[in-house]
Amino acid sequence: MRLNKFYISGRIGISLVLIFLVSCKIEKSISSQKKELTDLVYPLLDTENSRWFFFSSASRPFGMVNLNPDTEIKGDWGGGYKYTTDTIKGFSHVHEWQMSALSVMPVTITTENSANIFSDFYSKFSHESEKIFPGYHSVILDRYQIKAELTSTKRVGFHRYTFPNSAHKAILFNLNMILGPCENTNGKLEKNNDYELSGSLVLSTNFRRPKPLTVYFKIKFNEPVTSIERNETTGNYLVNFGRPKDKILMKAGISYTSLENAANNIQQELSQWDFEKTVSDSKAEWNNLLGRIKVEGGTETDQRRFYTDLWHALQGRKIISDANGAYPDNSGEKFRIGQLPLDANGKPKFNHYNSDAFWGAQWTINTLWGLVYPEVMDEFVHSLMQYYKDSGMIPRGPSGGNDTYVMTGASTTPFIVSAIQKGIVKDDLEAMYVALKKNHMLNGIMGKAGYEHNTNLGGGLKYYIEKGYVPYPIPEGDFGSHQDGASQTLEYAYQDWTLAQLAKKLNHHEDYDYFMNRSKNYQNVFDKTTSWMRPKNVEGKWRENYDPYQYENGFIESNGAQSTWFVPHDIDGLATLMGGKEKAVEKLNKQFETAKELKFTSGTSHDAELHPEFSRIPINFGNQPSIQTSFIFNSLGRPDLTQYWTRSVIKETFSGLSPATGYNGDEDQGLMGSLNVLLKIGLFQMNGGTDKEAEYQIGSPSFTKVSIQLNPDYYKGKNFVIEAPNNSIENVYINGIRWNNTTLEKFTIPHSTVTNGGKLILEMSNKAKQ
Repeated sequence: MRLNKFYISGRIGISLVLIFLVSCKIEKSISSQKKELTDLVYPLLDTENSRWFFFSSASRPFGMVNLNPDTEIKGDWGGGYKYTTDTIKGFSHVHEWQMSALSVMPVTITTENSANIFSDFYSKFSHESEKIFPGYHSVILDRYQIKAELTSTKRVGFHRYTFPNSAHKAILFNLNMILGPCENTNGKLEKNNDYELSGSLVLSTNFRRPKPLTVYFKIKFNEPVTSIERNETTGNYLVNFGRPKDKILMKAGISYTSLENAANNIQQELSQWDFEKTVSDSKAEWNNLLGRIKVEGGTETDQRRFYTDLWHALQGRKIISDANGAYPDNSGEKFRIGQLPLDANGKPKFNHYNSDAFWGAQWTINTLWGLVYPEVMDEFVHSLMQYYKDSGMIPRGPSGGNDTYVMTGASTTPFIVSAIQKGIVKDDLEAMYVALKKNHMLNGIMGKAGYEHNTNLGGGLKYYIEKGYVPYPIPEGDFGSHQDGASQTLEYAYQDWTLAQLAKKLNHHEDYDYFMNRSKNYQNVFDKTTSWMRPKNVEGKWRENYDPYQYENGFIESNGAQSTWFVPHDIDGLATLMGGKEKAVEKLNKQFETAKELKFTSGTSHDAELHPEFSRIPINFGNQPSIQTSFIFNSLGRPDLTQYWTRSVIKETFSGLSPATGYNGDEDQGLMGSLNVLLKIGLFQMNGGTDKEAEYQIGSPSFTKVSIQLNPDYYKGKNFVIEAPNNSIENVYINGIRWNNTTLEKFTIPHSTVTNGGKLILEMSNKAKQ
């Protein structure tokens, strides 16, 4: 998801020799110790293709603070931890959608560097001396010979710096700088006593997040501060310690509401000074969540990649509320501090979240969170409703307490409807329906294009309602990004269908008929003469000289060939338009055969999608619009092709384990990690789990056994197990399915059946079932 796009002609990836050396180092390090699931995670995956919020090593799941070394500090794309940059420019605490904050750098002061330390403080480092696992990151700063170690709680960063014995020890607080997607300004730091500091900075505005946000922080040390210096040129600070003990411990509590709440976050979450205990606690939290899914079989690399994918699925989208439930509300004319509802023990009933868009979530976190982490889905639904209570609109990508209006449509509708249909959310359904319906009507969020803050025209909703499609171009002009009418039409039609399912559940029969009728609007942008989705102008004329392989020619971050299949709610209807299921199968299969030549993606990074050759790929598993396509064959009566092509995509695209590869596109805060997990366990939900039965489509798993621990607070069953005992690289086809000793004829299974617990046994073969 992006606005500014730059043509990149391609790049030379990491050399085969370096890949071999890195892989050898991975296997050696993990084989020499007892394996925990956190040990299986490979955090360096795809870090050559960095993005500000892509990599957060020293973090807790969904933590407000998410620490890591920053090797690139300017810009969202290419910012943060980039593997191929050998220089550390600070350790910052917030790596989040349109947010950053509090960069610090431990240094040693000498006669030679004292005059220029505020402008010349970067340090080289080596990956050879680096150690990373979920919740922990350590590295040696070569310039200073300082060992920097990072860990955290949800809201508090914890640092341990080991300095050379006789060095003059200091820490730079670089509070005023461009840091990732925004500029940190007006940074202030003051000494409260010899062991404590307080400070704040302001995240300046940008076109995605047009309101400033103040970040407050409380700092505590285990050693006394001797002095603080402020540099007039930069406005940054140097905190001096003189020559105390070798190790300096530092806690940094963050809050978006007040200094008092920053201090309280430390008191609530990190009152002790035991660094090793905090690391151990973080590993335990990660192991617990990763351990909800246990896999057996496959290679060690397969398992490592699986748990790395799962780690990504749980590290995006960060908390913004304090331990006491205070949170920033930036949705009104004036900033206010909101308060989450508290339970009988005085604890917040849920956390409040910052989040990139839910665009594509119907095929990713909807299913993964809904099955394995229902408590997370529950929290996010209530967080989204809190935004509605504050602003009058459910957001699709909030940052800093207000919506950024990233991407298009009402992408949170399928997410919330899925949570309701699965029984995860049971209360206040009428209020939720009212809120969701508002987004689908004029002056709702469907009327806004990407980052369209002050108008409601870029979404083309009035045309969609009146004419049954969104024209391309929109005649009034440009108001935001992604004003791509054909894609918008397809997206709205699907989202209308999901809302119709909730209307039916709540007995709003007229609304059900109305939104079901709108859900057929996808038919209005299907050109039967070419058998492709095709943009129309406002007069209803097809786009002339139309090329279905031209990128973003009326389609959002895709081409017409890829987006033609974006009808997840009515595959049968789409097939009818194409002349029947056989023709649809033939068409889609040919697209896969062509896409295989480019490994099913538009290059190795999101920007590479603009490459003239890569962008013409007919199926792209590097971005959200067509990541569902291998499971469409199930709906077309050819589950064998779902099995074959899904396993092919996994093998060619999502099996790598190096800094040079990983998601081959736009990972978007765990969406692609979630997709990978689902493809590899062999479960999918074409309509995002929004129908009454919320069925799963059964695919070909990568492992011989998958055991999913079910949350007893939400589901009756204890475990859901998938067994494929004779699974292998060759045996990708399913010749028979049994559920608790009952034969299943269809390649589907209801959510209610799965969550009651039981065993799904798959008979695998190297030949498709006839």
